[in-house]
Amino acid sequence: MRKNRGGVCVAGLLAVVVFGSAVPAAAVAVPAGKTAAAAAVVDQAASDRAWVRHLAGKHPLWTVRTDAWVALMSDAGNEAIAAFLASGLADAIARASETGAMNRDFVVRVLDAYPAKFAPEVHAAAERALAGTDSERDLFVREGFAAAEQRDRRAREADGSQARALVEADRKFVRNLSLADPGAQVRAAAAWALRPGSGDEDLVEFFSYGWAHAALLDLEVSRLRGVEEQARWRVAARRLAADADAAERAALATSGEAAREARAAAVKAWRAAADGTAAPKASLVEAQQVAQWEAENWHAIAAAAASASGPNWQAMAGPAARTEAEWAADRQQASEQLQFWDSLLRQALEGESRMSV
Repeated sequence: MRKNRGGVCVAGLLAVVVFGSAVPAAAVAVPAGKTAAAAAVVDQAASDRAWVRHLAGKHPLWTVRTDAWVALMSDAGNEAIAAFLASGLADAIARASETGAMNRDFVVRVLDAYPAKFAPEVHAAAERALAGTDSERDLFVREGFAAAEQRDRRAREADGSQARALVEADRKFVRNLSLADPGAQVRAAAAWALRPGSGDEDLVEFFSYGWAHAALLDLEVSRLRGVEEQARWRVAARRLAADADAAERAALATSGEAAREARAAAVKAWRAAADGTAAPKASLVEAQQVAQWEAENWHAIAAAAASASGPNWQAMAGPAARTEAEWAADRQQASEQLQFWDSLLRQALEGESRMSV
């Protein structure tokens, strides 16, 4: 039975109520006139482009998505991709801290998490802000969002149907989410909905949009984590492969007593290239497992929402299915990146073996 990182069984929790093209895993064939290292560089160019395409579509920050698309469409081709990974990605992330970019990302997140059916005032205000100017988005973040939330809250309280639909099993479910959900933001949102002094309207808000908003934050945190490290590792892998290729070429061109030292240098270079795959692989294995846990968790939540009656669970049906799909996509993306690093590792080990003979 699968457990989350805190050691709590996800299936037990749920029982309370109810990134781009894959890189071939096989070693890349070496065209005539090329060493294995040259083939590895060509292979990495394709994988880098696929990963940047993934960032262009899935990265939470608007500045990163925009700059990734610019790199993908550049006439410079693979050079533009390499430059984006070497420095452009970090620059885009740094620019995201600017007020205008932060406000835009916030508005987009609100639109994703606050459905028009259950938070019509917030959703409409966010749509206007997204279509508006920087100053209008800033006003929405500072004042408009909270005011729209209050208008929606008053309308729900006046209607009363969502509060009347709450049952004790709902409270128990949310209580268990606060203790055992795989996502830290969901746990925090669930705990806030049940904080001392909270009422039915707090639970209604959690079901209406708080849960979906927290789930989106957990997804964003996961997608932000390690992206810059992966970029640095990819830049380093390109350099290590080029160094090993040069060392192998030098060894093959050397004869006599010097050949022994040249081959030893090539072995060392290929070993460095192999060792360079360890950290990115470990990071991706962890990311893949987290995405697997989250996808399974949200699959069960989506099933629970689909089978439940009442307006509160109905509010989660769509977001749960979408969140499951996003985590499944992240799991697949991590798997594809792992194939790339496995391919580089095999090529490095093959190069080390060739030079050790």
